[in-house]
Amino acid sequence: MRRIGIMGGTFDPIHFGHLVTAEKVQEAFSLNEVVFVPSGNPPHKKNRLVTKAVHRLAMVKLAVENHPGFSVSSVEIEREGYSYALDTVDEFHRIYGADTALFFITGADAILETWHKADELMAKCEFIAATRPGYHFDEEHVLPVAYQDRVHVFRETALAISSSQIRRLLGDGADVSKMIPQSVNNYIKTHGLYEKESHD
Repeated sequence: MRRIGIMGGTFDPIHFGHLVTAEKVQEAFSLNEVVFVPSGNPPHKKNRLVTKAVHRLAMVKLAVENHPGFSVSSVEIEREGYSYALDTVDEFHRIYGADTALFFITGADAILETWHKADELMAKCEFIAATRPGYHFDEEHVLPVAYQDRVHVFRETALAISSSQIRRLLGDGADVSKMIPQSVNNYIKTHGLYEKESHD
């Protein structure tokens, strides 16, 4: 059975933490491919202005272009309205076939039973919950019992990098070259992204 990882996220911007996590998860779970899916109109980001999708998509494509086994999908960006994981999973089953095993990769702190149609989502794919530095995840207390066999906690230490941290540093004119691929850094400079939290 083919095993596909779905790496969803805002990727505003994508950084080495995302890439290293994807590499480790791909190896640990024997995934044939990891597909990065930049979110289009994420409902959980209602209170923050998100960089235009065309820029986030371009940065993700640059970041993964030299990684065999990584690819990028614009399915959420092309979708109108709010972008939900369930819709993406359904679309991936249409693309790869119903017999493909899908694994939705996300941060452990994002695994919530309040996700849109969580029961239906958990029935259609499994989750890989990657822990982040400083975040303690206890699946027995965080997850409903019905979800626990559908969520695999990946406790490999991730890089202590966040997109919000990078945006703040760039807004202050700081160097972030050790946090993001050079191609992404060049793109950000060329398009003047994150200058004083600019989102043009």
